Amino acid sequence: MTARTAASRPSAPRAELIADAALDLLAERGMRGLTHRAVDERAGLPQGSTSNHARTRQALLETAVRRLAEREAQVLTPAEMPSPQGGTEVLLDALSLALHRYLTDHRRLLVCRYELALEATRRPELRAFYDRAGAAFREPLVALMAGAGSAEPERHALSLVAWCEGLMFSCAVGSYHASVPGRDELRKGFAELIGGMLGRV
Repeated sequence: MTARTAASRPSAPRAELIADAALDLLAERGMRGLTHRAVDERAGLPQGSTSNHARTRQALLETAVRRLAEREAQVLTPAEMPSPQGGTEVLLDALSLALHRYLTDHRRLLVCRYELALEATRRPELRAFYDRAGAAFREPLVALMAGAGSAEPERHALSLVAWCEGLMFSCAVGSYHASVPGRDELRKGFAELIGGMLGRV
């Protein structure tokens, strides 16, 4: 979000403007570019607004993590995943659609994700906060894998998350950065992975 964009959203809550500006700065400038003053400028708010909302750097980082989780939920829609009893084909459709939408339309969020994840390795208190935010995405996958017939749903959900994380990182900064896999290709990947877990390949 730019200051101009913030100005075009006068009804948006100030906390939301601050959080979105923080993510925008992370995507553009990295962790070094995330300061209270820079967030004020990007959000088009009076100097000191961000400090009043998040007095410490830790609080500002937690604000960014919380907003990242909210925006990722809007993209990945864990609450809209199919019922665990819906069957594997429905699951493959839902997973490939959600991941493809993230990779193609929200790649800046990917950069924010990894900026914050790396910072969390140096800040134990942020690590705990980051992990709690991520649980909202991992826990539904455990239920989905159990419903699909997995004998070890927690381990298989972890493998599924690791596969998705690796692909997202590759699309953000790695070998796929210039060309994101299509939805059909993603669906095939999910089918191979989940089929192998369930002994159907």
